[in-house]
Amino acid sequence: MNASPSQPSENLSQQLIEAFETKALQRGSFVLASGKTASFYLDGKQVVLDAAGAMLVGRAVLARLQELGPLPDAVGGMSIGADPITAAVVTMAGVAGLPLKGFMIRKEPKGHGLGRYVEGPVKAGDRVVILEDVVTTGGSSLVAIERAVEFGLQVERVVTLVDRLAGGADAFAARGVPLDAMLTIRDLGIDPDADA
Repeated sequence: MNASPSQPSENLSQQLIEAFETKALQRGSFVLASGKTASFYLDGKQVVLDAAGAMLVGRAVLARLQELGPLPDAVGGMSIGADPITAAVVTMAGVAGLPLKGFMIRKEPKGHGLGRYVEGPVKAGDRVVILEDVVTTGGSSLVAIERAVEFGLQVERVVTLVDRLAGGADAFAARGVPLDAMLTIRDLGIDPDADA
Protein backbone atom coordinates (compact mmCIF):
# COMPACT_ATOMS: atom_id res chain seq x y z
CA MET A 1 0.00 0.00 0.00
CA ASN A 2 2.68 2.44 -1.01
CA ALA A 3 0.36 4.98 -2.59
CA SER A 4 0.91 8.71 -2.48
CA PRO A 5 -1.55 11.60 -2.87
CA SER A 6 -0.24 12.16 -6.41
CA GLN A 7 -1.07 8.63 -7.61
CA PRO A 8 -4.20 8.16 -9.70
CA SER A 9 -7.32 7.91 -7.56
CA GLU A 10 -8.25 4.65 -9.37
CA ASN A 11 -5.23 2.95 -7.77
CA LEU A 12 -6.15 4.25 -4.33
CA SER A 13 -9.78 3.20 -4.87
CA GLN A 14 -8.73 -0.32 -5.79
CA GLN A 15 -6.55 -0.51 -2.68
CA LEU A 16 -9.48 0.70 -0.55
CA ILE A 17 -11.73 -1.96 -2.07
CA GLU A 18 -9.18 -4.66 -1.25
CA ALA A 19 -8.70 -3.34 2.30
CA PHE A 20 -12.45 -3.26 3.01
CA GLU A 21 -13.06 -6.66 1.44
CA THR A 22 -10.31 -8.36 3.44
CA LYS A 23 -10.48 -6.50 6.76
CA ALA A 24 -13.88 -4.82 7.21
CA LEU A 25 -16.58 -6.85 5.44
CA GLN A 26 -18.39 -9.47 7.52
CA ARG A 27 -21.35 -11.60 6.42
CA GLY A 28 -24.17 -12.74 8.71
CA SER A 29 -27.15 -11.03 10.33
CA PHE A 30 -26.54 -7.62 11.89
CA VAL A 31 -28.58 -4.78 13.39
CA LEU A 32 -27.20 -1.43 12.21
CA ALA A 33 -27.10 1.87 14.10
CA SER A 34 -30.08 2.94 11.98
CA GLY A 35 -32.06 0.01 13.42
CA LYS A 36 -32.19 -1.78 10.07
CA THR A 37 -31.19 -5.43 9.78
CA ALA A 38 -28.52 -6.32 7.22
CA SER A 39 -26.89 -9.46 5.84
CA PHE A 40 -23.46 -7.84 5.99
CA TYR A 41 -21.55 -5.49 8.26
CA LEU A 42 -18.74 -3.10 7.41
CA ASP A 43 -16.42 -2.53 10.36
CA GLY A 44 -14.41 0.41 9.03
CA LYS A 45 -12.34 0.56 12.20
CA GLN A 46 -10.62 -2.66 11.11
CA VAL A 47 -9.15 -0.63 8.25
CA VAL A 48 -8.60 2.82 9.79
CA LEU A 49 -7.04 1.52 13.02
CA ASP A 50 -4.46 -0.56 11.14
CA ALA A 51 -1.15 1.16 10.28
CA ALA A 52 -1.24 0.39 6.55
CA GLY A 53 -4.99 0.99 6.41
CA ALA A 54 -4.70 4.37 8.13
CA MET A 55 -2.02 5.48 5.67
CA LEU A 56 -4.15 4.32 2.74
CA VAL A 57 -7.28 6.05 4.05
CA GLY A 58 -5.37 9.26 4.80
CA ARG A 59 -3.84 9.33 1.33
CA ALA A 60 -7.05 8.39 -0.47
CA VAL A 61 -9.26 10.93 1.31
CA LEU A 62 -6.62 13.67 0.93
CA ALA A 63 -6.35 12.92 -2.80
CA ARG A 64 -10.15 13.08 -3.13
CA LEU A 65 -10.27 16.41 -1.28
CA GLN A 66 -7.64 17.78 -3.66
CA GLU A 67 -9.67 16.55 -6.67
CA LEU A 68 -12.80 18.27 -5.35
CA GLY A 69 -11.20 21.72 -5.34
CA PRO A 70 -9.37 23.89 -2.86
CA LEU A 71 -8.68 22.05 0.39
CA PRO A 72 -11.08 22.89 3.20
CA ASP A 73 -9.71 24.53 6.32
CA ALA A 74 -10.46 21.43 8.38
CA VAL A 75 -11.85 17.91 8.40
CA GLY A 76 -13.59 16.05 11.20
CA GLY A 77 -16.75 14.42 12.36
CA MET A 78 -18.59 12.63 15.10
CA SER A 79 -16.44 11.01 17.78
CA ILE A 80 -15.35 8.30 17.94
CA GLY A 81 -16.08 6.99 14.47
CA ALA A 82 -14.53 9.84 12.50
CA ASP A 83 -11.55 10.40 14.82
CA PRO A 84 -9.09 7.90 13.30
CA ILE A 85 -10.04 9.02 9.77
CA THR A 86 -9.50 12.64 10.74
CA ALA A 87 -6.12 11.83 12.28
CA ALA A 88 -5.06 9.87 9.18
CA VAL A 89 -6.05 12.64 6.75
CA VAL A 90 -4.48 15.42 8.81
CA THR A 91 -1.27 13.40 9.25
CA MET A 92 -0.95 12.69 5.52
CA ALA A 93 -1.63 16.38 4.79
CA GLY A 94 1.21 17.23 7.17
CA VAL A 95 3.52 14.75 5.43
CA ALA A 96 2.63 16.43 2.11
CA GLY A 97 3.20 19.92 3.59
CA LEU A 98 -0.46 20.91 3.20
CA PRO A 99 -2.25 23.11 5.75
CA LEU A 100 -5.20 21.15 7.10
CA LYS A 101 -6.69 21.06 10.57
CA GLY A 102 -8.80 18.43 12.26
CA PHE A 103 -11.71 18.63 14.68
CA MET A 104 -13.91 16.29 16.69
CA ILE A 105 -17.60 16.56 17.50
CA ARG A 106 -18.62 15.13 20.84
CA LYS A 107 -21.83 13.20 21.40
CA GLU A 108 -22.28 15.21 24.61
CA PRO A 109 -20.61 18.50 25.54
CA LYS A 110 -17.81 18.40 28.08
CA GLY A 111 -19.08 18.87 31.62
CA HIS A 112 -16.15 21.17 32.41
CA GLY A 113 -13.88 23.66 30.68
CA LEU A 114 -15.54 25.29 27.69
CA GLY A 115 -18.38 22.74 27.59
CA ARG A 116 -18.31 22.54 23.78
CA TYR A 117 -19.46 19.94 21.30
CA VAL A 118 -16.72 20.88 18.82
CA GLU A 119 -13.07 20.36 19.78
CA GLY A 120 -9.94 21.24 17.86
CA PRO A 121 -8.17 24.22 16.26
CA VAL A 122 -11.19 25.41 14.28
CA LYS A 123 -12.99 28.74 14.43
CA ALA A 124 -16.28 30.15 13.21
CA GLY A 125 -16.18 30.70 9.46
CA ASP A 126 -13.81 27.81 8.68
CA ARG A 127 -14.76 25.72 5.64
CA VAL A 128 -14.98 22.08 6.72
CA VAL A 129 -15.67 18.58 5.44
CA ILE A 130 -17.42 16.03 7.65
CA LEU A 131 -15.76 12.60 7.57
CA GLU A 132 -17.46 9.24 8.12
CA ASP A 133 -16.37 5.63 7.81
CA VAL A 134 -19.67 4.09 6.65
CA VAL A 135 -22.87 5.98 5.80
CA THR A 136 -26.22 4.19 5.97
CA THR A 137 -29.05 6.67 6.60
CA GLY A 138 -26.67 9.48 7.53
CA GLY A 139 -28.00 10.00 11.06
CA SER A 140 -24.72 10.56 12.92
CA SER A 141 -23.32 12.82 10.21
CA LEU A 142 -26.52 14.88 10.18
CA VAL A 143 -25.98 15.49 13.90
CA ALA A 144 -22.34 16.36 13.16
CA ILE A 145 -23.42 18.82 10.47
CA GLU A 146 -25.90 20.47 12.83
CA ARG A 147 -23.34 20.87 15.63
CA ALA A 148 -20.68 22.12 13.23
CA VAL A 149 -23.07 24.74 11.83
CA GLU A 150 -24.12 25.78 15.36
CA PHE A 151 -20.41 26.30 16.11
CA GLY A 152 -20.16 28.56 13.05
CA LEU A 153 -18.38 26.21 10.66
CA GLN A 154 -19.26 26.15 6.95
CA VAL A 155 -19.91 22.51 6.06
CA GLU A 156 -19.06 21.98 2.40
CA ARG A 157 -19.70 18.24 2.10
CA VAL A 158 -19.58 14.84 3.75
CA VAL A 159 -16.88 12.39 2.63
CA THR A 160 -17.43 8.77 3.59
CA LEU A 161 -15.21 5.77 3.04
CA VAL A 162 -18.23 3.59 2.12
CA ASP A 163 -21.81 4.50 1.21
CA ARG A 164 -24.26 1.66 1.92
CA LEU A 165 -26.65 3.29 -0.59
CA ALA A 166 -29.44 3.31 2.00
CA GLY A 167 -30.61 6.92 1.90
CA GLY A 168 -27.70 8.85 3.39
CA ALA A 169 -26.99 10.87 0.22
CA ASP A 170 -30.65 11.96 0.01
CA ALA A 171 -30.69 12.94 3.68
CA PHE A 172 -27.59 15.11 3.22
CA ALA A 173 -28.95 16.62 -0.03
CA ALA A 174 -32.12 17.64 1.84
CA ARG A 175 -29.80 19.51 4.24
CA GLY A 176 -27.96 21.10 1.28
CA VAL A 177 -24.76 19.12 1.83
CA PRO A 178 -23.42 16.80 -0.90
CA LEU A 179 -22.10 13.32 -0.11
CA ASP A 180 -18.88 12.12 -1.73
CA ALA A 181 -18.26 8.40 -1.26
CA MET A 182 -14.83 6.86 -1.71
CA LEU A 183 -16.61 3.51 -2.32
CA THR A 184 -20.13 2.16 -2.36
CA ILE A 185 -21.25 -1.31 -1.41
CA ARG A 186 -21.52 -2.08 -5.14
CA ASP A 187 -17.71 -1.76 -5.29
CA LEU A 188 -17.60 -4.55 -2.71
CA GLY A 189 -19.86 -6.79 -4.78
CA ILE A 190 -22.95 -6.22 -2.62
CA ASP A 191 -26.40 -5.63 -4.08
CA PRO A 192 -27.90 -2.57 -2.33
CA ASP A 193 -31.39 -4.07 -2.70
CA ALA A 194 -30.47 -7.37 -1.03
CA ASP A 195 -31.49 -6.16 2.45
CA ALA A 196 -34.29 -3.84 1.30
